[in-house]
Amino acid sequence: MNTILFDLDGTLLPLNNDDFEKAYFYALGKKFESLGLDKESMIKAVWAGTVAMFENNGLKTNEDAFWDTFSALSKIPKDKIEKEFEQFYLNDFGFVKRITSPTPFARQIIAGLKEKGYTLVLATNPVFPKVATHQRIKWAGLDVSDFAYITTYENFSYCKPDLAYYRELLVKINKTPGECLMVGNDATEDMIVSKLGIETFLLTDYLINTENLDISSFRPGGWEDLIKLVNELPCLK
Repeated sequence: MNTILFDLDGTLLPLNNDDFEKAYFYALGKKFESLGLDKESMIKAVWAGTVAMFENNGLKTNEDAFWDTFSALSKIPKDKIEKEFEQFYLNDFGFVKRITSPTPFARQIIAGLKEKGYTLVLATNPVFPKVATHQRIKWAGLDVSDFAYITTYENFSYCKPDLAYYRELLVKINKTPGECLMVGNDATEDMIVSKLGIETFLLTDYLINTENLDISSFRPGGWEDLIKLVNELPCLK
């Protein structure tokens, strides 16, 4: 095993999903209002675009799946509003940071794994553009350069928990399941990788288990347990 796949939201960046969603759409609604657009209809278009990404079947990127749906409902072409979205993520999106709870454990774990020579991959659900994902990486106290590959809506055509997402990721990073360990807090979206033969660590500090799955088959634990695991891993250098 030489590669660690990390989830972001709720894992490297501790947060409550419900709080994140509320803060995100509040900030996004304010942005739409400032542009003189109807907040409610625009947010509905964003939701529909998000659903389109989760239903994407690999025939287009998640970026195209989002914009095809969003533009069809909002009647606003991508080239007329994409820059506004980018500015939102660079500026207004910072409002959402207040509901996150960055932990120094994330920096400690990433630094320890890099020192040992492991390849680090950010396997976050690719429903956000690169600019938004990079912002959340910074919120976690990490750097984009910490990761050999980062999944975003520009470079992916599936979403978690579709196993096709993980198959696509393995191809892009040129790794086999036996070379990887997945670290995440969602028993469904992250731990499903075990069906491909990828080892797992279920971070329980912000555990999500909406399907009430039996998690005993995974290796569960908190930050201290994850640090212990990292310390036990052999040095690859």
